[in-house]
Amino acid sequence: MIFDNISEDTRKQARHPHEFFLINLITNHILLFVGLLGMAKQMPWLLLIVPAVSIGILSYLVWRAMLSRSRDHWFVFCHWQLCARRSRFFIGMIALMGLGIAAILASVGGNVSDLRPGHYAIGGMVLLPTIFSVLVMIIMESDAVHKASIGDVPEWLVKKFPPPEELQSHG
Repeated sequence: MIFDNISEDTRKQARHPHEFFLINLITNHILLFVGLLGMAKQMPWLLLIVPAVSIGILSYLVWRAMLSRSRDHWFVFCHWQLCARRSRFFIGMIALMGLGIAAILASVGGNVSDLRPGHYAIGGMVLLPTIFSVLVMIIMESDAVHKASIGDVPEWLVKKFPPPEELQSHG
């Protein structure tokens, strides 16, 4: 639903959680990951920086969303909740990827030098859902930034957290 009487400052505040999420996705999961891939042959454990940084940022977004009800305007609160929901989903994707990689490492006793081409193929299949999620989340969060800019809140959030009476909306 689009709300007409949301101030520009409030719209700007509502964009912040989505922008933080996008920074994590683009800078950490794409740029840093690709940069660290070049060093992965010599130091494969360096790749753990990417999920560690990501889980830190996503945990902050979920934590900040919990504080939002008492701190922020209703519109900003709704956008924090939207971002937190997506953050929890993405934490789950990272956890699933971690479990898959742990299973592969467990199959070789934790010794990375014992990995064979088949292990790398399975590892690629384990990474694929997370990589796909990164791309989909970039699109979804870019759309959320736009929606925050125009005063839009998803219908399910309006139903879950009804707006204050002073806000008038139109479909």
